[in-house]
Amino acid sequence: MTERPVRILLADDQPLLRTGFRMVLGGEPDLDIVGEAGDGAEAVELARRLLPDVVLMDIRMPRLDGVAATRAIVDARLPVRVLILTTFDLDEYVVGALRAGASGFLAKDVPADDLVTAIRTVAAGEAVVAPRILKRLLDRFADTLPDLDATPPRALDTLTEREREVLVQVARGLSNAEIAKALTVSETTVKTHVGHVLGKLGLRDRVQAVVLAYESGLVRPGS
Repeated sequence: MTERPVRILLADDQPLLRTGFRMVLGGEPDLDIVGEAGDGAEAVELARRLLPDVVLMDIRMPRLDGVAATRAIVDARLPVRVLILTTFDLDEYVVGALRAGASGFLAKDVPADDLVTAIRTVAAGEAVVAPRILKRLLDRFADTLPDLDATPPRALDTLTEREREVLVQVARGLSNAEIAKALTVSETTVKTHVGHVLGKLGLRDRVQAVVLAYESGLVRPGS
């Protein structure tokens, strides 16, 4: 039985860019563009109506920007994942979008093959932001985060000491293999711990885990 294609909604206020994305993605048999939005409000409306697997979301759009649109989609608990498009890696809007629940971000000039891979990855439930890039973003825009002296979320109390160690290492940008080496355990064990951390904290992926670690003060910017 053939799996159904990944359903994609394009959200960008520049028609020429939407046309370019359609040309790139249209040649992939497992990807299906189901709609296009010219601003954030229309993106939210179409996400509700069409329920695509992935929204390819421009960060800066009229009426409703990509951050607010992402938050609206996530808050509505739609079975839709958001992949943010941005002109610059170090963009404070990206941090806001990731905190709002986006599954990752890509530069608009990303190579076509990388874009296709990223969409498939996000549709499969994974994140596409390299942890080190996310750490650099959060370090750069630390002043946009909540007060780090605030009381950490009580959910962190549900983690074992080892799970907290793993969360800290994830937030510092280490891969599973690097964490395994640092903690002298197997990579499979680390993968299990990461799964427990995500499950206990109600997080969808490593991106959200890194953001939570910073917001809770478990990891300090620059550490």
